[in-house]
Amino acid sequence: EQGEEAEAALRAVFPRDPALFAEFFPERRRFQLCGRVLRIAEHHGPRLGPAGAVWEAALSLCRFLGEQNLELAGRRILELGAGTGIVGIFAAMLGAEVTLTDRPPALPQLRENARRNFPGGAGGPRVRALRWGRDQRRFPPKFHLILGSDIVYDPRAFAPLLGTLRHLVVPPAQALLSARLRGGDAGSSRFFRQMLPPFFRVQLLRREPEGDIEIYAVTPRE
Repeated sequence: EQGEEAEAALRAVFPRDPALFAEFFPERRRFQLCGRVLRIAEHHGPRLGPAGAVWEAALSLCRFLGEQNLELAGRRILELGAGTGIVGIFAAMLGAEVTLTDRPPALPQLRENARRNFPGGAGGPRVRALRWGRDQRRFPPKFHLILGSDIVYDPRAFAPLLGTLRHLVVPPAQALLSARLRGGDAGSSRFFRQMLPPFFRVQLLRREPEGDIEIYAVTPRE
């Protein structure tokens, strides 16, 4: 009987739902992409939601950056909705001057992953809060490249995201956006095919054979 009471007490203190503890004990993963090794902690749980995980669209964008042999050394890059920061961290490994941005709750995870991949800090990305439609004026449009992976999924965020891109992506800058197509005609395809074109030239660069992931170049209309 005492054993049953002890087990019940343990269950009360340590519920079986791992999501309740995942933010305190993050999953640490190792990715090998184009000859680079990235060490990423994922803080799964309700506080971060989708920002706590590495999504396939992020890996696709990393592979695209590595395979295209883009000259990123010294380029100023800003990642929108960085989440775990894997795309911006990969760009920093290729020599870019990177700023990782996301909502304030995601910043500790971004700082942790920046430290894990740049332990001494040298060459590592900066981390700043950027809430679309609210904070973009704090970022002068001085970046060469804007990156975003799987940030086009919530129609409620499309208008503020568009406003943020219009502020940041000015000549000669461009954006590279990787997205899994979701939501049918009212979802991410509407953002790329209807909302962006009045202001930007939108070019499909790659369609992954599996997973409905597409990578677009977004450049300002002159």
